[in-house]
Amino acid sequence: MRITHGFRPLGTPHAVTIGNFDGLHLGHQAMLARLQDVARMRGLPSCVLSFEPHPREFFVPEQAPARLSSLREKAECLQRLGIDRFHVFRFDRTFSALTPEAFIEQVLGRTLQARYVLVGDDFRYGAKRAGDFTLLQQAGQSLGFDAEFLPTVEIAGERASSTAVRSALAAGELDHAVRLLGRPYSISGRVVHGDKLGRDIGFPTANIQLKHNRPPLMGIFAVELCGLNSAPLPGVASLGKRPTVKGANAVPVLEVHLFDFDADIYGRRVRVDFLHKLRDEEKYPDLDALVAQIRRDVDNAKHFLAKIK
Repeated sequence: MRITHGFRPLGTPHAVTIGNFDGLHLGHQAMLARLQDVARMRGLPSCVLSFEPHPREFFVPEQAPARLSSLREKAECLQRLGIDRFHVFRFDRTFSALTPEAFIEQVLGRTLQARYVLVGDDFRYGAKRAGDFTLLQQAGQSLGFDAEFLPTVEIAGERASSTAVRSALAAGELDHAVRLLGRPYSISGRVVHGDKLGRDIGFPTANIQLKHNRPPLMGIFAVELCGLNSAPLPGVASLGKRPTVKGANAVPVLEVHLFDFDADIYGRRVRVDFLHKLRDEEKYPDLDALVAQIRRDVDNAKHFLAKIK
């Protein structure tokens, strides 16, 4: 998959879909499958058009939703799904000021040379979100592309959406999130050095670098870690502010204790699959109480993981 940026013309016609694709849930996957079907029928490469940062992060960062996936995680998932090109525009004041007509002409026409454009049924674009599907269809007639919208995808009567995934994760309902995503929720990142407290208390951890300080879920989890061996490695993860050893305003940290594992993995890029929430974070009176709880967490995670094998 090729990753490209900005307004430079690509030089090749494409079949295009547009969106933020945060989390790449089953609704997104249905769009990508339709895009690829049309692209194959027309002999066109498939292209996903997205924006960084999310428009709400640009306009109202304090009200923006928690990210389900970083830009790199999106790219990795799109590549696994067989998309040919991922084109990213930097969402800034200049880009946000494009009229709907300018967005269509400059982005879809001049840059991507779109011959087919697929959007969701609620897609809006251009300054003040003034552009709608009718305008997109009309512009396509003069610019040489067909426009199609995909109706809402429902899973057991619920609209598949990034908002629904966030709600499920925040509530600790990981099975519900799996039904919307079609896979366990995961976070990918590089293993970085931490404060080594886990090693000092007998539970060494892999500290996974987080790209954003507002993860969509918090707590203690049974997990599997992928990317080190051919098979996933079982473990228990803490994702949160570690209130026993840090203050209430601490930056969230993702730490994974792998069972029966001892190797230097600093610098490796890994993926943590969240399979079951064990409990919320708690503040303990001292390290002895914390260590006792970690032992219980390890036992509970092992018990859960053994059941699903």
